[in-house]
Amino acid sequence: MQKPSDLDDYELREEYDLSKMTIVPKGRYAPQRRVGKNVVVLAPDVVQAFPTDEAVNEALRLVMRIAEVPSKYAAMTLNPA
Repeated sequence: MQKPSDLDDYELREEYDLSKMTIVPKGRYAPQRRVGKNVVVLAPDVVQAFPTDEAVNEALRLVMRIAEVPSKYAAMTLNPA
């Protein structure tokens, strides 16, 4: 393939029918990857500790449960039954 001599003078050839060309999004822009999903990149040391999706989800659920504990205890000390 020859390069055009002047980049400002470059035009598409007549044989290219742009109406027949489809744009296929790939990678992070693909709709099936974006809809209802969060893609997170984990650090290598975290991947070793939590090698599967389920392991990561279970650890995060535990963190969410632990985060609720102080608020429950604070409410009990302020309003003893």
